[in-house]
Amino acid sequence: MKKIVFAFIFLGLAVFPLSGYAQDVISQIQIEGNDLVSDAKIISEIKVKTGQPFNEDMVNEDIKNLYQTGFFQEVSTETKKDDEGVVLIFQVEEKPVINEITIEGQRYIRKKHILDEIELSEGNFVDEYRLRQAVKKIEDLYDKKGFSQAVINYQIIPAQGQKVDLKFTIVEKGVVKARSVKIEGNKSFSDDRIKKLMKTRKAWLFNKGVFKDDIFKDDLKRIRGFYQHSGFTDVFVDSEVDFRKKGVYITLTVDEGKKYHIGQIDITGNKEIDIGEIREKLTISKEDIFSKEAIYQGSSQIRQLYVDKGYIFAQAEPVSVLNPDTKKIDVTYQITESYVAYVEDIQIKGNEKTKGEVIRRELKVYPGQKFDGLKMRKTKQNLENLGFFEDIRFRTEPGSEKDKVDLVVDVTEAKTGYFSFGGGYSSIEEFIGFVELRQRNFDYQNWQTLTGAGQDLTLKASLGTLTSRYQLSFTNPWIFDKPISFGFDAYKKGHDQDDDVGYAYSEDITGGALRLGKRFTDRLSGRAAYRFENVDISDTEGASQSIKDEDGSNNLSSVEFSLAYDSRDNVFSPRTGIYFSNSIQLTGSFLGGDKDFTKYNSRLSLYFPTFNDSVIETRFRVGFADPFSDTEDVPIYERFFAGGASTIRGYHERKVGPTTEDGEYDPLGGEALFVANIEYTYPLADFLKVAAFYDVGNVWKKNSDFFQTEEDREAFYSSVGLGLRVKTPIGPVSVDYGWPLDKEPGEDGKEGRFHFSVSRGF
Repeated sequence: MKKIVFAFIFLGLAVFPLSGYAQDVISQIQIEGNDLVSDAKIISEIKVKTGQPFNEDMVNEDIKNLYQTGFFQEVSTETKKDDEGVVLIFQVEEKPVINEITIEGQRYIRKKHILDEIELSEGNFVDEYRLRQAVKKIEDLYDKKGFSQAVINYQIIPAQGQKVDLKFTIVEKGVVKARSVKIEGNKSFSDDRIKKLMKTRKAWLFNKGVFKDDIFKDDLKRIRGFYQHSGFTDVFVDSEVDFRKKGVYITLTVDEGKKYHIGQIDITGNKEIDIGEIREKLTISKEDIFSKEAIYQGSSQIRQLYVDKGYIFAQAEPVSVLNPDTKKIDVTYQITESYVAYVEDIQIKGNEKTKGEVIRRELKVYPGQKFDGLKMRKTKQNLENLGFFEDIRFRTEPGSEKDKVDLVVDVTEAKTGYFSFGGGYSSIEEFIGFVELRQRNFDYQNWQTLTGAGQDLTLKASLGTLTSRYQLSFTNPWIFDKPISFGFDAYKKGHDQDDDVGYAYSEDITGGALRLGKRFTDRLSGRAAYRFENVDISDTEGASQSIKDEDGSNNLSSVEFSLAYDSRDNVFSPRTGIYFSNSIQLTGSFLGGDKDFTKYNSRLSLYFPTFNDSVIETRFRVGFADPFSDTEDVPIYERFFAGGASTIRGYHERKVGPTTEDGEYDPLGGEALFVANIEYTYPLADFLKVAAFYDVGNVWKKNSDFFQTEEDREAFYSSVGLGLRVKTPIGPVSVDYGWPLDKEPGEDGKEGRFHFSVSRGF
């Protein structure tokens, strides 16, 4: 019987724990010990609530949560019973609060800069972890400034009540400079070659030589990477940094290891793509220097080939093995082809302003089609050329079946509208002020924001020392749901007489144009336009008779047809591709004008990428004008001119070519033009490029004189020079210095010239 009683007692203890509160309800929650943190704030951080059954595990979890707030040094709980259940009491001891932060010993870095860096302020709770982090941030800040030996300490000083003063003491110890950099153990590369990889340099007259620990660590990575890229896969670089009173003395010891070359390159697992096509895609070959970078690049090239054919899940895993017989590394690419994927749906995301149809009409992949990597790259190029987006990314999501995917186009919109005003200087217009309102993503049907349809609206006015311009332009690139563009221009522009910039007369033009274009393919487009202008020539007193003959007002009525081929990778900043355009303009009295002539223009630009994002651009321009009917000469304002910022730099504006023979050498222009430019640009920063150029060309009075040498004149005028391209908030600024290689008509000798220009589009 006793055994049965003990069994029941044991069973009861197992089911009903000894805790007296196991089945009690929490009737109250009380907070004790808090002065700075409110009861409401503490209660918001805990999970237990009144009316819930008491649960010791949940209470312990809440204690952890309160510690994690960073407000408290100690947190404990106490319970007591009342008539309704359990009273749960949280007893807290708050951390002290920062009353004042003082910094002593700093001289080279401002106190405000240090406070911004440590992210502590008066009123914060004192947290030992945050204080240690603050010390680390100050040390890093000093290290970036070259004070790598700076010592930072802090002291917590009791103040009134629960408040304390926080005091940081800094011993700067001065800037640490590299006094010596030695390289040891290197056999394949000279000391100078390795030192050129380093940003840490020995201090001397033209280099401060400041030693910064983070930069030095990057130097070691660059040296290792350089060796590994050169085939020394096992390279080891050790460093000894000796801090002395006068600076730091650095010794690098290089253990180069063996230089490896690639042996056999095998490809396995391919069934759908011929091995010859895969090998043709690879840029590595047998006997090349072995580097992991090159091997994984080959893997990416194979995968890209498969993605282009729709195998977006294909993998090409490289396996590298040292061949003991040849002492070379054999590489095998193990291909897993997977299966062709089809696009089930296309989703556009991130376009808050731009209509989805503006993006969709640029897509080259459509639902139901096989995924095509080439078309995807062309789609991205088309979207980038719109200029509406800062970032464009593609990703896929699983579709309804294994071989189907949803294509997601994620865009980050850029600012497409701007209002700008300012002033500048150019060698053609001299001083100029401008105001411009433009929206490149305009929508005349959206009266709330006037954005989203991809239309281009421009209103601008500029007034300068010599020029004035007013213009309204509108272009809709898609009408009738087809890649057919429609646009119009209305403008009024004038240029005052000034011999220094090649104008021996004043010119005022008022006109407008209607434009209609069509994009036949991604690269080929055509355009037709009708233009009507009134041109008034005045202020010809003192000019030669040939210029006085142009005095007066004439109407020009013309039609123009053009065809352009464009394979540039980016229309705003091209690195590769071709731009080739041809246009013919027919101006005639039968169209309602006063003059009869034809005008042909051709432009060819070729872009060649080189190292470090630098680009070589070659430009060719050819033009011919020819009068007919009752018009004996092409009007001077429709002739071709060369010389200056936009054609052949180093010469006066418009003064290359025919001029008057009265000793003034006023430009007359000509019927034939040829200009060629070769320009190399190298980026120094995102906003700054340097340029080197060679220009050559000429203008001939008659078409029949094209490429001919005239009396006392060169067949071609050429120049060389250097320039800067600066990206500013108001637009790009170009500064060029050109040196003429031939003597300009009317000049006694050769003299270099600066050319400045400011534009409002980049």
